Formats: sequence, structure tokens, C-alpha cells
Amino acid sequence: MARAEHGEPDEPAGRFADDLIGLDPHDPEAQAFAAHLDRMQHCGSRATVEGMLQGVDEFAQSANRLRGERRLLAVVVVALILLGVVFTIWNALVFVVAAFSA
Repeated sequence: MARAEHGEPDEPAGRFADDLIGLDPHDPEAQAFAAHLDRMQHCGSRATVEGMLQGVDEFAQSANRLRGERRLLAVVVVALILLGVVFTIWNALVFVVAAFSA
């Protein structure tokens, strides 16, 4: 039986049982800090598609938390990346069309 059934609180699990002993696991700031520690210790491979997409996800989440000039800079970086992708695709299409028409 769980301890909560006897009127005793359950022991905290995860980070709050290991690294963050004494912090309230229901506190939003403590939860955010625990999530930050999880991200810092995560060492996924960047050499796979999943790893690269996870990096993009982390960048997008970080950019969504930004305000002011830093958010504008993140938007400019994304726009430049997309412009480079569109330019590369356009050049590839022109090359393929020119190769087949010659």
C-alpha cells in the first residue's frame, strides 16, 4: 500500500528525491529548475535526425521564452535559415530542369 493511503505523504520521486532534497516538488520554480537540470544532463546524439530535431525543438522553446531584442534576433536567425533553404532548393530545381532540358 502507498503511504498516502495511510495519511502520510508520498516520498518525492525523480530529481526531488535525488538532487533537490528539501525543495517543494509542487513549486513551479522548483519544477522549472528540475527541468533545467534535466536539460543540462541530457546528452543526446546530434549526429542523428532525432538529435538534430531535438536541437531545433530546444531552440524553438528557448526562442518562445525570449522577449524584446533577443526574440527579434531569434526570428532573424530563423528567417535567414529558411531563406538559405529556399535558395538551395531553388538552385537544385534550376539545375535539374537545366540538366533534363539540355
